[in-house]
Amino acid sequence: GLFTGGFGFHYGAERLGPMIVPTGAGRTSLQLTLMRDLRVTVMPGIATYPLRLIEVAHAEGFDLRSLTLRVAILGSEMWSDELRARIERELSLRAFDIIGMTETGGPGLGIDCEAREGIHVWEDHYFCEVVDPATGRPRPDGEEGELVVSTLTREGLPLIRYRTHDLTRVRSRAPCACGRTHLRLDRLHGRTDDMVIFRGVNFYPRQIESLLLQQPGAGPEYQIVLDRTAGGRDRLALLVEAGEGFAESGLPRLRHALRERLSLSPEITLLKAGEIPRAPGKAVRVVDRR
Repeated sequence: GLFTGGFGFHYGAERLGPMIVPTGAGRTSLQLTLMRDLRVTVMPGIATYPLRLIEVAHAEGFDLRSLTLRVAILGSEMWSDELRARIERELSLRAFDIIGMTETGGPGLGIDCEAREGIHVWEDHYFCEVVDPATGRPRPDGEEGELVVSTLTREGLPLIRYRTHDLTRVRSRAPCACGRTHLRLDRLHGRTDDMVIFRGVNFYPRQIESLLLQQPGAGPEYQIVLDRTAGGRDRLALLVEAGEGFAESGLPRLRHALRERLSLSPEITLLKAGEIPRAPGKAVRVVDRR
């Protein structure tokens, strides 16, 4: 049941020597039981799966304090600092961002450290550039652009200046506080192909997520729905799972933040926990029916 990213973690962990519990995706109740009974300390997975663990634990009365998790290594999806803080708080662990893709050999292109000062790229295996998405020209350090990767040691499927569509920036080339000397990239901000354009306003789902999770009472699950009115005018709706009392306090603040920060005034629908459909894999954040 392991997907491609799972094999990268599996064989990488074997080289380090720990016991591995290869459970694959889904079966969340079983995942919780295995983690508790086998005293699992490290959990790799897609960035939104901890949300599903927390949700199922609350629904089934599973005591998250019975887990011995210390570390989560999460990737495969864009996730905000606010979401990382919520996962760490609910599961009492430290969550680390990892980047990689099937084309470059799965997970392992880079990971952040305790200093939280960017993603360390393993430069002995990968040469990374940040370029202008439109022209392909290199962007100066510190300016956001598209990540381009060349593999240095990959033999089966070497890549030369492979355009990833991921948006980031060179954060630093100086040694990190942790002691590592590798190039550091910023956490991925979005993708050139997941940018949403609504009535001339460009934004990324992660920007919505960040503003949403800053509001007390808002849940981490949301969905952006785009369609057209009978008159052919674009319409933007935001579905949000939130607790009681959010409509009176959090909703006005959310509307204000969306308007001031992103120039958006979507139709916001508040839902109860669990009402947004859960995808079996990566979370579906945007539904474009236009």
